[in-house]
Amino acid sequence: MYSIKQIATAIYATYLTNKYGFKVRAVSSNADKKRVRVEYAETLLAKLGISISVIGKEKLNNSGPYLLVSNHRSVIDPIVVEMALRDTTIFGHWVAKKELYNSFFFGVFVRNAGTILLDRSAKQMTSLFADIKENVAKGDSIFIFPEGTRNKSNSILGEFKKGTNIIARKSNLDILPVYIKTNANDVLMTSLNKRDEGLVIEIEIGDIIPYEKKARPLEALYKSMFGIS
Repeated sequence: MYSIKQIATAIYATYLTNKYGFKVRAVSSNADKKRVRVEYAETLLAKLGISISVIGKEKLNNSGPYLLVSNHRSVIDPIVVEMALRDTTIFGHWVAKKELYNSFFFGVFVRNAGTILLDRSAKQMTSLFADIKENVAKGDSIFIFPEGTRNKSNSILGEFKKGTNIIARKSNLDILPVYIKTNANDVLMTSLNKRDEGLVIEIEIGDIIPYEKKARPLEALYKSMFGIS
């Protein structure tokens, strides 16, 4: 049974996501898309009473593009990452599954905010790699959740999908590893259920992994970076 607060927050979040979906559709430059994405993240997190603490922020610079890889445990993880990059000029296209494109909640925003479609039902990933190559050629970064979907288990990190290593090799990009240390889903549920204030999600920025080192599996590189066993 959902509480009145949960229902009200869901309605507001749906309104907000679609509002910013139309706002981002009205702009064309990556700088403007980034501005709208950050504004959306700030507005929604303020409503939820959640702030973002960035560890290793000094490691971020604007010399990309990068292949940004992040763990994934919550629906708000993309905006957590967005906040971590707020003060940089790094703009990335999220690799997003087809279901999000057709979602009533996320669809308008996802289709227009800077994403690359991943159709898991397709027999080949030719279109995905072509889109990645096209955007990298423009100097844009690529953002992925290598676990493929939200990790709902008790383990810290889910198994990386095989396709992520192919993306890493084909993108020809240095890797920007980020690790959302706090279980953002737990924080989100606390926000929705208890009206707590001053909730904080910590995200850690790892060292840039040069393209030449990507001969090792991406999962091993990521775990080594953040000391995950």
